[in-house]
Amino acid sequence: MQHNSRPIISNQPGPHHDLARRVERALAQPLRKPIADHTQQAFEQAQRWYQARQAPLILDAGCGVGLSTRHLATQFPDHLVIGVDRSEDRLGRDHGALPDNALLVRADLVDFWRLADQAQWAPARHYLLYPNPYPKAAHLKMRWQGHPILPTLLALGGRLEVRSNWQLYIEEFALAVAHVTGKQAETGVWAPDGEYLTPFEAKYDQSGQTLWRLQVDLERV
Repeated sequence: MQHNSRPIISNQPGPHHDLARRVERALAQPLRKPIADHTQQAFEQAQRWYQARQAPLILDAGCGVGLSTRHLATQFPDHLVIGVDRSEDRLGRDHGALPDNALLVRADLVDFWRLADQAQWAPARHYLLYPNPYPKAAHLKMRWQGHPILPTLLALGGRLEVRSNWQLYIEEFALAVAHVTGKQAETGVWAPDGEYLTPFEAKYDQSGQTLWRLQVDLERV
């Protein structure tokens, strides 16, 4: 099927001039807002499921309709895969039974990451697949690399992989990773060769857009 997805248009010519300041602010002022009740309950459910099974963990953050969670569970059968998304509608779509080593959870990612950090989770792998790019320069604080949650996200450790159809998002994320951890992430063009993890990946690739990927191995802090 041929898709016609428009490429991202931004008023930013390069990485945001305010990125370093926002990352410094996130490091200096950790989030203190109360955890939402529904995310607390969802995390406790995920914690029980995880603790009842002894296997390395993969987090699929912002998993959408959960296809990526299913694919990752099949790709890594000796791991547990937890997909997290805030949308009940997306998670409720019928894409068949979940593999036994997969769980889908409706939760706010910002709160879920904080709870995972408090519980000393240490995922082996952590995926951020095609997050909302918020391409307007004024929306930097809504991108994960400009959000106060970034240090917590990175503190979980493991192999972090971010994919996007916007090169600038990947470039900014790499700069933010280096600022927080001192590590240089590997970035470059990503060619899925028909092995799509998400519907967005399929749509962008089949529209002829270039896809980008960041990978970095992080230590649990």
